[in-house]
Formats: sequence, C-alpha cells, structure tokens
Amino acid sequence: MAVDPDHVLRSAAALLTHKATATMDEVAKAAGISRATLHRHFAGRDALVRALESLGIAECEAALDAARLDEGTASEAVRRLVGAIEPAAGLLGFLYTENQLFEGEEQNPGWTLIDDRISALFRRGQLSGEFRIDLTPAWLTEALYGLLASAAWMVQSGKGAPKDFHYMIVELLLGGALRREES
Repeated sequence: MAVDPDHVLRSAAALLTHKATATMDEVAKAAGISRATLHRHFAGRDALVRALESLGIAECEAALDAARLDEGTASEAVRRLVGAIEPAAGLLGFLYTENQLFEGEEQNPGWTLIDDRISALFRRGQLSGEFRIDLTPAWLTEALYGLLASAAWMVQSGKGAPKDFHYMIVELLLGGALRREES
C-alpha cells in the first residue's frame, strides 16, 4: 500500500496542534503507519517539522490569496484574511511556537514573503487613514500571528468556542488598530 505523504503531514499536523510534544511513534500511529514507514518519509522530528513548515507556508499563501488583500478597505481585508486562515490556525499555532524554525540562518524565506504581504496590508490601512500610525505594520503583523495562535489554542483546549474564533481575533486586533477620531 502506497503512503500518501500529504495524509501523513496532515495527520501529524492534527496531532501536533493538540500535543506539541508528541513522539514520532505517536505521529506514526495517528497517520496509521509504522514508525519505520514514517522515518522513510521523514528522517526525524526536524525533517517532519520542516515539512510541516512548508505546508504551513502553503496554507498561509493560499489564505492570503483567498483574502484578496488589495480589495476593499484594509479592515475588510483583515476580516477576510482571518476567515481564510482559520482552517490552518492550529497548524500555524504549532509552527509559531517551534523556535527551531526561526533561529539561525536557515529561516525559510517563505515566512518573510508572508510577513511582507500582511505588513503591506497594515501599511495600506495606515496610508488610507484607517489604522493608527503609532503601531508599526510589523508590530500589527506579529499581533495578528499571536492572536491566531492564541485563538487556535483556546478552541483546541475547549476554553473558547470555534464560532467565536473569527469575531474575537478581528474585534481585538481592529479594536486596537483602528484610528480614532480626536475629540
């Protein structure tokens, strides 16, 4: 029987988003394969995490494309982005806490491209007068990532309702980012 690498990755992602410390044995079991088969596809945890990183980047890029960041107001685009990225939020939350992905010179340039696209959205909102200018686009981008990871964890742990994911992120982020009229 042929092993579907995409199935293995998605099974690993589902497990690791709930249990970040899962062993390779547990990952293999979740994917319905032997540990030896898992190791034939991914030589170790580092290789598996790197493959999950590539999947996460692809999921982010697809969400960015689906959100049509250049259409409508920046606030509308942020709302679309949160909705588009929600299905991958658990995986992104796991990757967000994987320090090995962001240390050293081997950082995947895909993250930089994603950061640039999201920062450009916040910059567009600032230039149009929609978003505060005292919060940098880089800070707003990191705040979005943090909220996505936190909301994914809240839902997965049962401390938050899945139906509240979008609302809570958008309201908290935009509540702090929108420019207010001076009194």
